[in-house]
Amino acid sequence: MSLPIANTQSKAFSIVRATKQLFSFGWEQALSCLFPVVIFASLALTQVIPLPFLARYDWLLLICILMQWWMVRSGLETKDELKVITLFHLIGLALEIFKVHMGSWSYPEEGYFKIFGVPLYSGFMYASVASYLCQAWRRLNVNLVKWPPFLVVVPLATAIYLNFFTHHYWIDIRWWLSVLVIIVFWRSWVTYEVRGTRYRMPIAFSFVLIGFFIWVAENIATFFGAWEYPNQTEAWSLVHLGKVSSWLLLVIVSFLIVATLKLVKNKIPNLK
Repeated sequence: MSLPIANTQSKAFSIVRATKQLFSFGWEQALSCLFPVVIFASLALTQVIPLPFLARYDWLLLICILMQWWMVRSGLETKDELKVITLFHLIGLALEIFKVHMGSWSYPEEGYFKIFGVPLYSGFMYASVASYLCQAWRRLNVNLVKWPPFLVVVPLATAIYLNFFTHHYWIDIRWWLSVLVIIVFWRSWVTYEVRGTRYRMPIAFSFVLIGFFIWVAENIATFFGAWEYPNQTEAWSLVHLGKVSSWLLLVIVSFLIVATLKLVKNKIPNLK
């Protein structure tokens, strides 16, 4: 028994439209990932092709600075977004210095522009996460639904960030914080727009997705020698899946900072 022609055409139209929406969403995501892609490409190329005059870490820093300058100059990134990215660079660099000091990972190669054993380009890897969030927020016209109060979000983000430091001296409360995140954001949604149609997703689920893909990116980065975990000194191996929880919490901190700054910006239109 064949389907009515009208139903067949309707289903075909739905499939075509869904494919176009998925392609458009993927394209906007790809554009939002431009900064991270340049970093990964630079890691790969400098691993294969030795560059003269400077150490590899120094070339990576120069590439990141030039890329950042070009994105602002070309209009792909606004000056307000640059401020957010600079904040993430400083937050990430502070975390890197502490983690390297504690032996969590290392940067074994030489470089002129290193602070306490940490190359300055490493801060741009955190900044690239902020760049993605800012770009995707603008390109997909992101809105927040039932966002928790400021007095809840800020202490939660602060506690998550501090736990990256304090768990070396005290108990690791990442799982307690993860449960707290689920409770706080249980009713919160993020809505985004693709070709005039709005979609929505639970915020907690978006955290998991971004955290997982950053873990995938971390495996690529360590493969190309961006940094080195203790179990990778002899030969490269897959980053432990447990690191997803760390990246998940880092993504939450990143998202909360960007979201809070966006909300403050909207409440104070003249804020520059």
